[in-house]
Amino acid sequence: MRDIQPALGRWVKEGKAVALATVVGTWGSSPRQPGARMAIDSEGRIEGSVSGGCVEGAVITEALECLQNKQSRRLEFGVTDEMAWQVGLSCGGRLEVLVQPLETEWWQLLAGELEAERPVASLAFLESADGGERVLVGAAGAILWAHPGLDDSGRQTLAGAASEALRNGRPAQEEVAGRQVFVDCLLPRPRLILIGGAHVAVALQSLARQLGFRVILVDPRRAFATPERFPGAEAIHHQYPQHVLPALALDSNTYVAVLTHDPKIDDPALLEALPSPAPYVGVLSSRRTHQKRVARLREEGLEESLIERVRTPIGLEIGARTPEEIALAVMAEIVQVRNSVQG
Repeated sequence: MRDIQPALGRWVKEGKAVALATVVGTWGSSPRQPGARMAIDSEGRIEGSVSGGCVEGAVITEALECLQNKQSRRLEFGVTDEMAWQVGLSCGGRLEVLVQPLETEWWQLLAGELEAERPVASLAFLESADGGERVLVGAAGAILWAHPGLDDSGRQTLAGAASEALRNGRPAQEEVAGRQVFVDCLLPRPRLILIGGAHVAVALQSLARQLGFRVILVDPRRAFATPERFPGAEAIHHQYPQHVLPALALDSNTYVAVLTHDPKIDDPALLEALPSPAPYVGVLSSRRTHQKRVARLREEGLEESLIERVRTPIGLEIGARTPEEIALAVMAEIVQVRNSVQG
């Protein structure tokens, strides 16, 4: 959704009629997973994709008809091997796409939750008469928006399914009260906290943002931590980590890269990050230097199991040498951990 959010915002502001096509199921090979979306306006302009090129033409045609008769539709496509090769894919498969007229109020509420980085779930009954029976549910299970045709029982049923889905964090089709429902979970963007503003951090912020991460920089050395060096950072903190990290509330959606080589900065960062739920704590360091760090952390009373969480040398082993190559290795390791945590 985030990839098409800017275009949707413009079209809604311009008063355009918009259809939203959502992948709600895949079988076999598929370049796009459930939850992938494509927006189509009344002039046939598109943003996003549902298949990487195999079925977009057919979906656009269906979307324009959907806007004319204001009726949602559920489409299923069998992508043959021949079709797949024509658009550069290795093999075929099947995918199911739900096409709906965009409900402006639903979209505005959803966009607000995304901008505030709050988890939100959107659920739709796939077998409803017009495909429009859906609700938008916030993190606490509160119903933010519901289709007028849904009764209280239907709303509460979907809200319960949404709360469970947000805990799992994965879009999926489910059976709820004997009916097929597509549950789409939209979680806050992950955070990458950089401890230290050295050259590797500069390269890391750029790559991390391309991968959808929010970047926060912590470095008491003001010469290293400037907006000019880190134009993409969401925040820059010029305090020592022990004074910043507690307020940032490190959670399971937070990843930490410690990069200064200075024990006065690195060690306090590790003492805060390692006991937290953050699934990744990496340190730019040699193995020899890390042995000395381990001794210092033990003296501080940090448990052995927490010390073992440190990933160093940081990043996947790809023979990286330049700051850009090191950044690539670090982000590859973070993505690997993130995908493993999410299942």
